[in-house]
Amino acid sequence: MPDFDYLAIDTKGREARGQVAAPSIEDARVLLDRRKLYVVKVEPGSGRAAAATRGKPLFSDFRLGSRKMSTKQLTLFTRQLATLNRVSPLEQSLRTISRQTEQEHVRAIVDSVHAGVVEGRRLHEAMAREAKSFPALYRAMVSAGETSGSLPVILERLSVLLERQAEINGQIITTLAYPSVLAVVAMAVVTALMVFVVPQVVEQFDTVGQQLPLLTRIVMGISNFMVAYWWALLLAIVLGGIGFWRALKNPAVKLRFDTWILRVPLIGRLFRDLHAARMARTLATMVASRLPLLEGLALTGGTIRNLRLKAASDEIVEAIRGGGSLSAAMRRTGVFPPLLTYLAASGETAGQLDDMLERAADYLEREFDRFTTTALSLLEPIIIVLMGGVVATIVLSILLPILQLNTLAGQ
Repeated sequence: MPDFDYLAIDTKGREARGQVAAPSIEDARVLLDRRKLYVVKVEPGSGRAAAATRGKPLFSDFRLGSRKMSTKQLTLFTRQLATLNRVSPLEQSLRTISRQTEQEHVRAIVDSVHAGVVEGRRLHEAMAREAKSFPALYRAMVSAGETSGSLPVILERLSVLLERQAEINGQIITTLAYPSVLAVVAMAVVTALMVFVVPQVVEQFDTVGQQLPLLTRIVMGISNFMVAYWWALLLAIVLGGIGFWRALKNPAVKLRFDTWILRVPLIGRLFRDLHAARMARTLATMVASRLPLLEGLALTGGTIRNLRLKAASDEIVEAIRGGGSLSAAMRRTGVFPPLLTYLAASGETAGQLDDMLERAADYLEREFDRFTTTALSLLEPIIIVLMGGVVATIVLSILLPILQLNTLAGQ
């Protein structure tokens, strides 16, 4: 069904622009008349998914940058829609969410989806107008819910999935926040000591005429280098960061780096288990929603940033397309935890793949919780001990000349 761009006036005299799906221009005018709009102009669609914006100037849609829902905003929207759609029609639910939304860009996105639904589109088609806010996997699950007539159930599962993912992401941020701040403060303290304190204290011993201890000479050399060439150090760090970032743009380099990351003790296991838990929970939701497994795996693979894990996901898709099982394909990649492959095999045998994948995700997430708690409890004292060791070395380098002078004075 073709789309037609329209310009109209509503009952309050405000402009309304948007698109309407209809067999012909005459039918489009009839649809707009039913919506109590005075039609100014209707013409074949230009291909732009413009939202209907009432009461705004004709150029109000021109924005600096692109609008997009954050993960938190998408999670809240999904939960609201899942709740409201159980007791009210979809169009009314979207209108209610739009009225309750405080952020302007989120309200514009919801209004765009609402306009698409009013124009006769299915929900996943309306969401495609805001593809940056609604990922392909999200829209595919919504489409499966619309096709099977179980949209409220699918939205409920989607909201649970997004909330759990947001919880995991929040836990990662919380886990890394304190050690990161502690490390930055430690580096700032050591730098301040080396640049401002050491030169002022040690220069008092230049007139003594005695050779300073080796430790003091080493610390002074490092301090003098940092004072004289701080700009070179800063430039080297910036250029190194830019060079590393550009190197990762090369797929071959990034693949080697991502493969190495997965082999690093502790960190590699953390990445592997976290990815496995997310994939298991996503697949469990898709299988329970009657979404084709191959389609879900292909869409999930597009969201993976680690190229080694993405390659493993692609290998699974090809193996299943060739007639293999999910568990056997996971086992052959060699990057998934044995527990996940075992539970996936059990689920395939018993015909309860979604339930077993859900159990695997729960277990891996609990393991992730325990791992991060243990790692955090060890990381804090390690940083403190390292900082204390560096500060103690600097202090000792200052005290050694003083003790040397006391020894000479006593002779």
